[in-house]
Amino acid sequence: MLSQEDNDRLTLVGPGQPAGELFRRYWIPALLSSELPENDGAPLRVRLLGEDLLAFRDSMGRVGLVDSHCPHRGAPLFFGRNEECGLRCIYHGWKFDTEGTCVDMPSEPDDSRFREKVRLKAYPTVERGGMVWTYMGPPESQPGPPDFEWLRAPETHRHISKVYERCNYLQALEGGLDSSHSSFVHNERLGDNQHLRNRDKSPVIEVEPTDYGFRASSTRRVDDESRYVRVYNYVLPSNQFRAGTTQRTGGRYPVPKLDGHIWVPIDDHHTWVYNWAYSYDSTTPLTPEYMETWDRKDGRAPDEFIPGTFELKQNIFNDYQIDRDVQKTKTFSGIKGVNTQDYALQEGMGPIVDRTREHLGTSDRTVIAMRRMLLEAVSAVEQGDRPKGADPALTSAIRPYDDVISADADWREVFAGEMIAKW
Repeated sequence: MLSQEDNDRLTLVGPGQPAGELFRRYWIPALLSSELPENDGAPLRVRLLGEDLLAFRDSMGRVGLVDSHCPHRGAPLFFGRNEECGLRCIYHGWKFDTEGTCVDMPSEPDDSRFREKVRLKAYPTVERGGMVWTYMGPPESQPGPPDFEWLRAPETHRHISKVYERCNYLQALEGGLDSSHSSFVHNERLGDNQHLRNRDKSPVIEVEPTDYGFRASSTRRVDDESRYVRVYNYVLPSNQFRAGTTQRTGGRYPVPKLDGHIWVPIDDHHTWVYNWAYSYDSTTPLTPEYMETWDRKDGRAPDEFIPGTFELKQNIFNDYQIDRDVQKTKTFSGIKGVNTQDYALQEGMGPIVDRTREHLGTSDRTVIAMRRMLLEAVSAVEQGDRPKGADPALTSAIRPYDDVISADADWREVFAGEMIAKW
């Protein structure tokens, strides 16, 4: 369990809060590139780490991420005019570029230099992998932009989705790093022990610390001669890399796909979940048809969202449309959609779970290790040091993997050549 003090240190993400300052030392996703589809288009409201911001794409295609209110008298810039490489407040015409520089102040005399003294808060952005990333920390601590392998994969081989989750990022992250729960809540066929994760519901968990977070393995017994091993990567502060579901051993989805999540705090009580996937085989793209099949299995196909939002139709207000008859006869949870099952449990814990009341077991090794590393990273920032994983060079070549191997084999040797990025 955590003390209340440590729980607060890891969950409160606003400006000046320990976890908030930690997240501000990394590049994090701010939005999907597709949310700003055209130059000089309508600006977009964005809330990140407890701050209300505004994103806009200027005449040159550059993305600005700025304070949502004009520094003149606080008028909302959402109603502003996006024109000629700047966002103009419609209250008095003050205009700002993507870097927050005031480029026009028509309400002041022509010879006034007042605009040189006024800036709009703006955060740097880069576009990688169909996403707009931002860095919200001190300029002197800004690392290089993100360079994960999945960001370098061609657009034809990559897929991104985004879901709104009504809880603190930490309990969502903990769910992603928890390997053993998949044998239960994600058991889609009661009594079916053919799926590898259902044959052994008590996997052996190993955690190996790295300079970016950790690499973890989950080993399940298949039979006397073989084991199923799934290797994950945890990259600080809230990235999970995971291997596909045994495509190499005759799985239902025979595409060489790797995937993962990024949990981005909107504020203390809400989270954006970015789901990414990519094919690591240059000859095998991720077709739209294939990915729609995959998204539907996870519960986030296009028609499963409330129109015009990133919130699922199955949500906390309708008990995720749980079907008790299905729960009795077909699936362990009675809830449709693998990730929807996760949201039901994570959101059902409340906005921020009380970790002083929990009782952790051997299956929680990854959760315990992640919390310890986050606390260490928070302390590093407080001491003026760079936290683990901020340097993109540390994570540019990592890759998860999974397969069935001989019971007497060492997965580190068997997987060695596969856990290195090739894009």
